Amino acid sequence: MVTDDGHQIYWECCGKPDGRPVVFLHGGPGAGSSPGSRRYFDPELYRAVIFDQRGCGRSRPLASDPDADLSSNTTAHLVGDIEQLRQLLGIDFWTVVGVSWGTALALAYVQAHPERVLALLLALVGVGSRREVAWVTQGVGRIFPREWERFASVLPQPPAGSWDDSPVDLPAAYGDLLFDPDPDVREHAAREWCAWEDAHVSLAPGWQHNPWFDDPEFRMQFARLVTHYWRNGHFLEDEQLIRDAPSLNGIPGILIHGRYDVSGPLETALRLSRRWTSSELVIIDQGHGGDDEFPRAIIDGLDRLATRPRHPN
Repeated sequence: MVTDDGHQIYWECCGKPDGRPVVFLHGGPGAGSSPGSRRYFDPELYRAVIFDQRGCGRSRPLASDPDADLSSNTTAHLVGDIEQLRQLLGIDFWTVVGVSWGTALALAYVQAHPERVLALLLALVGVGSRREVAWVTQGVGRIFPREWERFASVLPQPPAGSWDDSPVDLPAAYGDLLFDPDPDVREHAAREWCAWEDAHVSLAPGWQHNPWFDDPEFRMQFARLVTHYWRNGHFLEDEQLIRDAPSLNGIPGILIHGRYDVSGPLETALRLSRRWTSSELVIIDQGHGGDDEFPRAIIDGLDRLATRPRHPN
């Protein structure tokens, strides 16, 4: 699919052509989809739409290109891409599934186009708030102080204080390094950003190093897109997705979150569920992903959503 501003968006459909339509929104920003994204959708039941968001995966141009321009990569652009894809495929209504960053994108899409959504399933819930970004770039340093010191030491002027009182906007500072004219500076920043990402999810039961971070091109596109969105508040008004959650009332929803998710504490999912009254919060004993419990919870949640009718708000 080619957008009006020239992005080539990779997409695929799997399952039954006349199955229940569902669209899957991957994490990151910038993680891209993978063959494993298909595992949530029984091919005998679903028509699953999976795509790579702008700048990553098999979409083009990539954010890792040396001269990449991210000005047309915002939440509003991604919401527009989802809606363009729905129209291209001739789907009237679908279920939306989002994982990690994909949960915030899913909420933004559904709040913009509620009339097109049958149900919504969110796993590893986040809403793109400044509070969440401050926690994952600074607050988590309370738990990983040595890793945070290494993370912060990459900056030309490392923070004088600790993770508690650092005045430095780490996503913005890293974002500048990731576009430095010196390729060695760019690569070092991408490596260290991804090392921090790998560290703060490591309390999850069954955690293993993410092998995607071993790929220099993936590191660059991922680090550039994450810092681009985080330094810009995800191109949303702060707390917008929580504030506008009551607009989802009547749309069946399931929120799945890990009790041990240090990267994204459970409180966000709880706050969202309280304002979205037609949703159900499922808490499992996991971190930010890991093991087989999350896929099982998503599959079970989709099965239950298929039996829940949508009601007018």
